[in-house]
Amino acid sequence: MRILQVSSARAFGGGERHLADLSRSLAGRGHEVYAALAAGSPLREPLLAALPTGNLFEVPLRNALDLRGALALARLAREQRVDIIHAHVARDYTLASFAARRSPRTRLVITRHVLFPLSRVHRRALSNVSRVIAVSDAVARSLREQAIFNPDKIRVVANGVDLRRFEEARALFEREEAERGTTHTPLRVGIVGELSEVKGQEEFVRAAALLGKEFGASVEFLVVGEDDSRSGAYGARIEKLVAELRLTGSVRLLGRREDIAPLIASLDVLVSASRTEAFGMVLVEAAACGVPVVATATEGAREIVSDGATGSLVPIGDAGALASAVAALLRDEGLRRSLGLRARESARARFGLERMAAETERVYAEALGVESLP
Repeated sequence: MRILQVSSARAFGGGERHLADLSRSLAGRGHEVYAALAAGSPLREPLLAALPTGNLFEVPLRNALDLRGALALARLAREQRVDIIHAHVARDYTLASFAARRSPRTRLVITRHVLFPLSRVHRRALSNVSRVIAVSDAVARSLREQAIFNPDKIRVVANGVDLRRFEEARALFEREEAERGTTHTPLRVGIVGELSEVKGQEEFVRAAALLGKEFGASVEFLVVGEDDSRSGAYGARIEKLVAELRLTGSVRLLGRREDIAPLIASLDVLVSASRTEAFGMVLVEAAACGVPVVATATEGAREIVSDGATGSLVPIGDAGALASAVAALLRDEGLRRSLGLRARESARARFGLERMAAETERVYAEALGVESLP
């Protein structure tokens, strides 16, 4: 099958990691995978590790009304005899829809990675969509409530993670500790994600201040990610809060990191303090490492974390509850280990890349009106 993945993403987050991993998996299963990317795309380097250089195309994907971009996509679909156009970013949906209409053999599939509602304009603009993939049950429910698409077209395909990469990172970390003959100190608690109000770094820092009263210098707190907004106001607010709470010696602001697997593998506890979350990729990455998590009970987290079995869930926006749950894990190494082991087993059973690729293949086959793919 010939598949064109479309993304105008300007930053690299969970949705972009999903696209890169899906493309690599589909190519490994024998499909011809192409990618249409905006100029300067952060996806180019990850995709070059999976696809031939000639399968990557730079397309002007400026906004949802970019006619030049839509025509370029349509031409690309016809020239490459594409069976499926798969769009991942909302502003690309209408361009991909136009391209599919101009290429009679091509079917349109979109993935919805977030819970934010689509516009009613999309009802008509995307009337030719064959299937809509939701990355979680929460996203599927949101789509049905919006009534933009026929419910029969919506399919849930949970995100998958390169489990081996994270398992190997954790094994290397543990091996290095064993060779040193000592466990690492201080203990490490981390939060990973773009700096934004929705990700809850402020509650994380306030929880760190509360934890510092009990654990002092025996625990360090890592904030991984940067503020990608034009103003950078939230990132500046977090820096100011760290200074005001006198946490500069215990809270480290690491910015964006490329070595995310080794970093997560080095944690004793991973925290997700999000106010809303469609899925929660970092929760699965931590689980693959065997690192226990404390997460706010967002829509996505509740689908990944089983409270008390594979991690801990706490109320959204409650720094005190967050601190209490983290403290319980920091005090009890046995509890950290047991939760981490069960989380790893859950990740292996539910969130592998091959499962995600196989389920996506089935969605493509439905879009093409065939029972299975050759």
